[in-house]
Amino acid sequence: MRRLILAFRALFSTLARGEAAPPDAPPAPPIPSPPEAPAAAGALALLGLLQREARLVDFLMEDLGAYSDAQVGAAVRAVQEASRQALIRHVALEPVLDGVEGAYVRLEPGAFDPSAVRFLGNVAAQGAPEGGLLRHRGWRVRRIELPPAEAGLDRAVIAPAEIEVE
Repeated sequence: MRRLILAFRALFSTLARGEAAPPDAPPAPPIPSPPEAPAAAGALALLGLLQREARLVDFLMEDLGAYSDAQVGAAVRAVQEASRQALIRHVALEPVLDGVEGAYVRLEPGAFDPSAVRFLGNVAAQGAPEGGLLRHRGWRVRRIELPPAEAGLDRAVIAPAEIEVE
């Protein structure tokens, strides 16, 4: 079709001016996107995996106001179980502190990673407390195995649009 339009332009230009018009310049190649940071690539891969296996992004982006609590509860069960199974398959998680939530835990000063423990409540401005009630065990990734990205695909597309052809 493009060639036909170009041919008509050349014909009418020649008839009007007595000379052939120069052909249109080819379109400029698309500007490549900047390379992704490894953290962003990993985050997109994990988000895409949770979308493919559990439709997590669909669930999170849905306006739940129009649904009853029973409908939301049923959807949560399905999404939670599928997300859980995807994490079990691809990410090995372990608790930061292996203890019973609600029980008192004692921490040796300097014997814990400050990025792995957050103190809540009445915390002194100086130094770390020696212990307290464990409210959340925390999670640490021990191993992660994400499927490799397919070459040539835009990683930012975590879920392609779907069109059913009849």
